[in-house]
Amino acid sequence: MELLYPLYRLREEGVAVTVAGLDDHPVSGKKGHGPVVVDATVDSLSAADFDGLVIPGGFAPDKLRRSEDVLTLVRDFDAAGKPIAFICHAGWVPISAHILKGRRATSVSAIRDDMVNAGVDWVDQATVVDGNLISARTPSDLGQWMKALLAALQSPPAE
Repeated sequence: MELLYPLYRLREEGVAVTVAGLDDHPVSGKKGHGPVVVDATVDSLSAADFDGLVIPGGFAPDKLRRSEDVLTLVRDFDAAGKPIAFICHAGWVPISAHILKGRRATSVSAIRDDMVNAGVDWVDQATVVDGNLISARTPSDLGQWMKALLAALQSPPAE
């Protein structure tokens, strides 16, 4: 749901969405949702070509955080001040990209210690916006998280 809900919600608002993967194989959720077709591989993408980045939770972040291409893309989005939305376990990706120190965010409680150890001011709220970072705890927070992302996409990046 952390991939499907943003995918359909953003498309519903007329946002062009590219589903990126580490390879070109379709992706499925841990609860059997999908498969979702991958439009491009991460190594072929540039932050300059997109307005925002969504990192879903579930099993994906554990693999994504080990990809230097993913981490570079996350750092490039952050350097450009473009929205980076992450939910649940997806906080692992910006942790590994080293962009969270001194920032305020939330996550699923299971990775709270990881977030705090990375220097995050961790708070237990449905959705936290800190500059270009938009974080949420769990799938129950999807609606509020998407509203914050859609608002951020309507605003120009901070320079």
